[in-house]
Amino acid sequence: MKKALISIILILSLCSCLFSCDDFKTVFDEVDTTPKPKPTERVTNVYKPVIYFYPTEDTVCSVDLDVNGEFICTYPDYADGWNNFTASPDGTLTFANGKEYYCLYWEAKMNITPDLSQGFCVSGNDSAEFLEKTLSDIGLNAREANEFIIYWLPILEANEYNVITFQTDAYTDAAKLNVTPAPDSMLRVYMYAYASAEYVDIAPQSFEPFVRDGFAVVEWGGTVEKIK
Repeated sequence: MKKALISIILILSLCSCLFSCDDFKTVFDEVDTTPKPKPTERVTNVYKPVIYFYPTEDTVCSVDLDVNGEFICTYPDYADGWNNFTASPDGTLTFANGKEYYCLYWEAKMNITPDLSQGFCVSGNDSAEFLEKTLSDIGLNAREANEFIIYWLPILEANEYNVITFQTDAYTDAAKLNVTPAPDSMLRVYMYAYASAEYVDIAPQSFEPFVRDGFAVVEWGGTVEKIK
């Protein structure tokens, strides 16, 4: 009887061990061990970032823009910053010399590390329709989206396909924008894209809704690289 009891205990212990091993194997099999590509830093030109200001009342503003690279062009002249201009609710920016602008413009050669793990592969012929929907989803208003599309559409349409991603941290880390007084809401849209001769399978990108609250600042710009 005693020997039989010991045998039963040994059998149960063995079953428990086998069950645990199977569980461990199942969990291990579910873990994706495929190596993930790491983002790499690129030296690239960032084209046509423009910054719009929408205060609720006339507001004296200053802007400091710290880029990881060097400016190619700015308008009005950035010099030591865009300082002490008056932003009006209609978006007009009035500088101390009396000149008026509807936005601030800059371009730069920058070191940036884009995240290409998510995005969209879009036929050049479908670029306008894609941008209209996606820019609205991101939060640009009709005028801002129109200006974005007018600038980028001829470039995108010239390619068979474009792999398009909209960067967040990679862009804001490489181009730090400080506005005084601090806006209540800020949207910075940076499109990184590259041309492709064939369709590229890529995980789709999603966006959090942007709410324009109080004093809002909006910026857009982009980069389109050659065929990879």
